Amino acid sequence: MKAVIFDAYGVEPVLTDVPEPTCAPDGVIVKVAATGVCRSDWHAWMGHDPSPLPMVPGHEYAGVIAEVGSAVARWSVGDRVAVPFALGCGACDVCASGNLQVCLAQQQPGFTSWGSFAEYVAVPFADANLVALPESIDFIAAASLGCRFATAYRAVVARGRIAAGEWLVVHGAGGVGLSAIQIGAALGARVVAVDISDDALEAASRFGAEVCIKGADNVVAAVVAATDGGAHVSIDALGSIPTMRASVECLRVLGRHVQVGLMLEDAADTAVPMGRVIARELELLGSHGMPATDYPAMLELVASGRVDPSALVSRVIGLGEAGAAIAVMGLPATSAGMTVVDLSLS
Repeated sequence: MKAVIFDAYGVEPVLTDVPEPTCAPDGVIVKVAATGVCRSDWHAWMGHDPSPLPMVPGHEYAGVIAEVGSAVARWSVGDRVAVPFALGCGACDVCASGNLQVCLAQQQPGFTSWGSFAEYVAVPFADANLVALPESIDFIAAASLGCRFATAYRAVVARGRIAAGEWLVVHGAGGVGLSAIQIGAALGARVVAVDISDDALEAASRFGAEVCIKGADNVVAAVVAATDGGAHVSIDALGSIPTMRASVECLRVLGRHVQVGLMLEDAADTAVPMGRVIARELELLGSHGMPATDYPAMLELVASGRVDPSALVSRVIGLGEAGAAIAVMGLPATSAGMTVVDLSLS
């Protein structure tokens, strides 16, 4: 099959022929229809989040089941599916609790095993990890659901517990951030977007941000003033020490900080303003993807028309362009939104 692969960190991935994946008894093979290009792919490619090499990147994808393992009960060849990026083992106590996204034995395509920048990808533990994709959602829109949109949905709804009328502040208006803004606005939150890019803030306004703040040294003061005392929920959708601290410090009493953006290398083990956390009884919450079992509520919101994942897509490319698309993700963004690989263009 055709796949995009890299065998050294920082060397541009190339399109080449590789063996097709084999189907495990408890797994399926998905023929990939579309897959997103995510900043997490760039981190893995750079070695910030080391992966075994060689690696086929890609972890947010949708397609059609091409082969079904002998032990799979719920799925058939031809089913349209989306796939979470964190795949639980389906057998441990954590998975039994419904939290497959934090299974300690989880697999992640594009990080622990070959991913979706390929014509076919293997999905383990299929009965626990696959999501049925309604005909009303096309593959391009669905390519955002396995990572950015689903991650944002869980961060806003399950972890942040946002309520209508509350102030939601989103630091970083990239793919996850714009998703969070759109979801928060659809659920009746009053949304503030923070970013350093004018284009990103313009997109944030279109997706429902009531207030847009250009990132600078006075972010916390600007947020507190705009929200009449601070955010009820604040999300760091970028993942950096300054955005994490700003997110915590802009909360009102009893506020909830949700860390979604990856904190890697030195940032992974850094100081948090714990004096403020104690004095204001703030909550510090991590959020890591979303299990397949939680997708139905999100899909209902999409089907209602109140949110539109496809509106996040600013560029559609073929598989042959995917390697170059990863390589430029470390540069300043030239446009807001996400890039999706459409395999029908390859």
